[in-house]
Amino acid sequence: MSGDLQPEDVLKAAKKEQVAPYYLFYGPGEFRMERVLASLKTTLVPEAAKDFNLEVLYGDDKVGDQPMEPEQIINKASSLPFLAERRLIILRRTESFTADQLERFLPYLEKPSPSTCVIFISSKTDFRKKFYEAFKSKGVAVLFDQLKGNQIVPWIKKTASEDLGMTLDGEACAYLHAVVGNRPRELYSELEKLHLRYGKAVTLDQVKEAVTHSRVYTVFELMDAVSMKDCGSSLRILKRYLEEEDLREAPQGLIGMLNRQVRLLWQAKAVLQKRGGTREIEKRTGLAGFPVKKLLEQAPRWKEKELEGALELLRRADDHLKSGSGARVILETLILSLCS
Repeated sequence: MSGDLQPEDVLKAAKKEQVAPYYLFYGPGEFRMERVLASLKTTLVPEAAKDFNLEVLYGDDKVGDQPMEPEQIINKASSLPFLAERRLIILRRTESFTADQLERFLPYLEKPSPSTCVIFISSKTDFRKKFYEAFKSKGVAVLFDQLKGNQIVPWIKKTASEDLGMTLDGEACAYLHAVVGNRPRELYSELEKLHLRYGKAVTLDQVKEAVTHSRVYTVFELMDAVSMKDCGSSLRILKRYLEEEDLREAPQGLIGMLNRQVRLLWQAKAVLQKRGGTREIEKRTGLAGFPVKKLLEQAPRWKEKELEGALELLRRADDHLKSGSGARVILETLILSLCS
């Protein structure tokens, strides 16, 4: 049984005109999926021929008063392209079909039209079913997973270059990752802003200047100040954060971020105690570049018992917040306790 394709594999093959007659797109990486679909639309179907050769269908569509049946989609896929070499059919919400309906696609999957590419998109996949298993066995199941820690910086650099014609060095990409996190949609939005503001070449200082004006920056600034046990800066940043955010929702999110930060410090501390370095911390935490450099500076400031105590402080603060106590006082007390 073949493994899953990566989204980049499909795009590379499409640019070489090596396109499978069908694919299954699945997984939680919705933003990456939409970007690949947009690229395939451009690559596979000329703009002048899109009206005749590109169709986007939905598994829960109705034809008249009746639900769409697999045979109707198969008929469309079997039609020859008009004034182009290929037709592209994107079938969203494939999971809307019943198991019996999905099996009615199987004869087409055995003998597909060579001039049509059908992309089945499913938010729920069960590879024990014959329909989904067929894509695995043919090697045309494409997993759109969430980007992992060590994949983010290369993705930022490549996306900036290929999509926006913009160059960022590794430090600038790592800083952007540290501030924005692992969410491709938000990362891409920040890249667009950087491109509009600075043009094609963007430096680390320019990234810092731009994201300082972002609300999300404040959270990561606070994580750094607490990790350095800088009590005065931590309280000032906390005050600014609470002024900008909704006090009904922000405290729980902040507790979660602090919990993550303490665990990262603990992981880095464990590596350093075994005389490990940057590479070992990257493997242990899933981070890379700039965030790891910060952990190397921050972790030695903490004793193991302090990190253990920090998790207990966070647990108590969470309990108090859930009981309805005043969020501002709880968070100020927590920050003071963590820094001291």
